[in-house]
Amino acid sequence: MSLYPSLEDLKVDKVIKAQAQFAQTTTPMPAITEGTYQPQAATAGMPGSSLYPNLEELGDYMGLALNSDEVQKNLALVPVADNQVALPSGSGVGGMVRPVTGADVGIRRAEIRPGLREIILCKDQDKKVGLRLRAIDNGVFVQLVQANSPAALAGLRFGDQVLQINGQNCAGWSADKAHKALKAASETRIELVVRDRPFQRTVTMHKDSSGHVGFIYKNGKITSLVKDGSAARNGLLTEHYICEINGQNVIGLKEANEGKPISEESVQTVLAILENS
Repeated sequence: MSLYPSLEDLKVDKVIKAQAQFAQTTTPMPAITEGTYQPQAATAGMPGSSLYPNLEELGDYMGLALNSDEVQKNLALVPVADNQVALPSGSGVGGMVRPVTGADVGIRRAEIRPGLREIILCKDQDKKVGLRLRAIDNGVFVQLVQANSPAALAGLRFGDQVLQINGQNCAGWSADKAHKALKAASETRIELVVRDRPFQRTVTMHKDSSGHVGFIYKNGKITSLVKDGSAARNGLLTEHYICEINGQNVIGLKEANEGKPISEESVQTVLAILENS
């Protein structure tokens, strides 16, 4: 997934970072004179900031032996004032605030990461893994994942490429050969090496005041874009097929509003796009 999930996130994040930078440059730093205790100005959200200077060199203050460790241990957190500017948190994606999208479950489900991952499967009571494979361009890809199956619980998704099955390279295999390899595998342990969705990408969009994200689709294919809509702003393309919406596979599903601008209940919509080859 890209650093900024949507163009809306990028714009809002840039404004917040500019405000935070301005607040840092305009806040004067207090001077510490010898024998005098003066606390530093607290800056909300600054990682590793200290509310008090090192007090070990200041000695006794008003008859009390002050120690930095003791102060930090017993000091209550200072609440953020209404006029203070929140700074980007280091816990987000690349330190970004993501004020519009937030920690959305659909983004995490549709995330496409580079590199490979190893998956360990076992078969269910029917001696199946709930997986259907398809051979495309001398590669083996996941065509269908059954809900609540061992494959689904292990994190396999539509469009993932299977590179190895129990140590055997799958390049050049047919779908029948891959299925036979899964059928002949042990019931308690099946090792797969998988690459995340090489033919797909994820696009994040936001609904406007009318509840639309700004594109029209038919039979699962995007046919047109609404001018200045969130879909057009975030780089959605026509002649591409919709695979998922908010982590839900929609391939083969018939919608009542087919051919009309899509309107999802969630504020943030994530789509995985399969290129039309």
